Amino acid sequence: MYSEKVIEHFSSPRNVGEIEKADGIGQVGNPVCGDIMKIYLKIENEKIVDVKFKTFGCGAAIATSSMATELIKGKTIEEALALTNQAVIEALDGLPLAKIHCSVLAEEAVKAAIIDFYKKQGKDTSKLEKEYHFDCTTCEHCQETIMS
Repeated sequence: MYSEKVIEHFSSPRNVGEIEKADGIGQVGNPVCGDIMKIYLKIENEKIVDVKFKTFGCGAAIATSSMATELIKGKTIEEALALTNQAVIEALDGLPLAKIHCSVLAEEAVKAAIIDFYKKQGKDTSKLEKEYHFDCTTCEHCQETIMS
């Protein structure tokens, strides 16, 4: 059912915890399954120098949070914004269809943290917020993402 990588990231998650005085914090949740993810970013010179997470949820939610942090650590903000749920799934060698929503939450949490960072910098985030459809399950774009 779960790949070895999913089990590994659930059993020994990377980057667990909080960053005090984080430059960006993103929290997202899925009311249907009860998973809640919170991502903390430390950013220097437009580069993510540290990232931590706290997740309340199932093993897949923890594994996708862990993998997402691994995929963006050391990356530029623009590279982190390009993270997709599909990239998280591929890095974990797959997820069961019923757990795909966990990868969507991981992507959303990263992007919410970046948006929070931009807001703290006084930047307009309306375009990013509209583009990423946070916690949306009704529009055609998000249904395609969740079902893929």
